Amino acid sequence: MESNHIFDVIIIGGSYAGLSAAMALGRSLRKVLIIDSGNPCNKQTPHSHNFLTQDGSPPYEISAIAKKQVENYPTVSFHNGSAVSGKRSGDYFEISTDNGESFNGKKLLFASGITDIMPNIKGFSECWGITVIHCPYCHGYEFRGQQTAVLANGDRAFHIASLVKNLTDQITIFTSGDVSFTDDQLKRLNDNQINIVTTALIEIAHNKGHLEHLVLADGSKHHFTAAYASLPFRQSSDIPMSLGCELTEQGYLKVDLLQKTTTDGVFACGDNAVMMRSVANAVYSGNMAGAAINKELTDASF
Repeated sequence: MESNHIFDVIIIGGSYAGLSAAMALGRSLRKVLIIDSGNPCNKQTPHSHNFLTQDGSPPYEISAIAKKQVENYPTVSFHNGSAVSGKRSGDYFEISTDNGESFNGKKLLFASGITDIMPNIKGFSECWGITVIHCPYCHGYEFRGQQTAVLANGDRAFHIASLVKNLTDQITIFTSGDVSFTDDQLKRLNDNQINIVTTALIEIAHNKGHLEHLVLADGSKHHFTAAYASLPFRQSSDIPMSLGCELTEQGYLKVDLLQKTTTDGVFACGDNAVMMRSVANAVYSGNMAGAAINKELTDASF
């Protein structure tokens, strides 16, 4: 192995969670490599919210400040690229990148996030993260009191509608098919004056990502300012599964309270390991993972 390609920790993913972990490890003088392709999932989201000291800041500004601060720690380095494969090699994990380079680390941390699977609805992806949103805690306040759609069905739609009801009383659920609510859910939705439309949604008309109206299969148009959607997703990196890391029933990497996966020496943090997708949670879980990894490295050498 080339000595400049050997690290205490390799972090795959250099957004909020990965940078947070790198800071914790850099402050303990651990030799760390962050592999990142510079393509975060929130790249078109205009503002981040519900994160102290940065409420309302553009996500790219938060990550740029974070990276600049992490760069102050001389034992942390960066590789611009994507990790494409990984394997255990003796006492190390070997990670190969898309440009043909290989790096070895005693510990691996996946802060690689998840990839949302967009529906085949015209205009959806252009609005995603702007006015078609996933989280009332991250974005709901900005659309308080406004006409709001929920693009979901069953338990997920009921859950979203119940949270959004405190922010606006102008809610309509679009199921794009037969409803799958329980009788109790239907009663409670009706009691809260939440309408349900079953006609299929075929287009989201917008102006540069700002929703104007929903177009249904029958040709009708419905004006809304915001729409909540619950999307299926996949892990952005399949390397953890190739190393034996288990997934939860929901598709997240299974971790314990210290962000350890089910594979010894492999950790995960951020959106790939938890349902709560937020900058604040990513920073927290990254910090926890960094501390836990440092403790394992200490125990092995002290």
